[in-house]
Amino acid sequence: MSKHRFGLFALLVSFLAGAVGVGGFVAAVEYTNRTEFCISCHEMEQTVYQEYLASPHYKSASGTGAGCADCHVPREWPAKIVRKVRATGELYHAFLGTIDTPEKFAEHRLEMAERVWAEMEANDSRECRACHDMQRMDFHKQSRRAAEKMEPAMEKGTTCIECHKGIAHELPEGYDDDD
Repeated sequence: MSKHRFGLFALLVSFLAGAVGVGGFVAAVEYTNRTEFCISCHEMEQTVYQEYLASPHYKSASGTGAGCADCHVPREWPAKIVRKVRATGELYHAFLGTIDTPEKFAEHRLEMAERVWAEMEANDSRECRACHDMQRMDFHKQSRRAAEKMEPAMEKGTTCIECHKGIAHELPEGYDDDD
């Protein structure tokens, strides 16, 4: 085989190996976005997943729903990768058994929730807004109370999580709305 053909062959093999590697990485990231993956840890399956099943994010009149990743993982790749890297800390605590019983989970729940809420406030409730667009809301079709809250919130630029803590999961014990 000539040097030229060997070089082309090596380039082709490298390209294919790279494509398989990237494809495998993307598949792994997407697999970890599945709700079934998230609840494979009994800590999640026994606690927040049960609350989610009773929420409008799981079942709604229109038949739409959101899975764990829809609310907790950004859709854009750079932010998604940052979130996945940060999730390795959660895996570390899963292996340590930090929240492996309902009692331990309850003990750390407020701290975990506050971390999620702070992130959602900092990113202007980005994951909420991926599905909920305040500009497209018809305030006249909402309940009077909802319209009275949502329209001023939109005008003020309030983030979703500022008002909607506890929408998919119960509020943690010790949570004080006046904070």
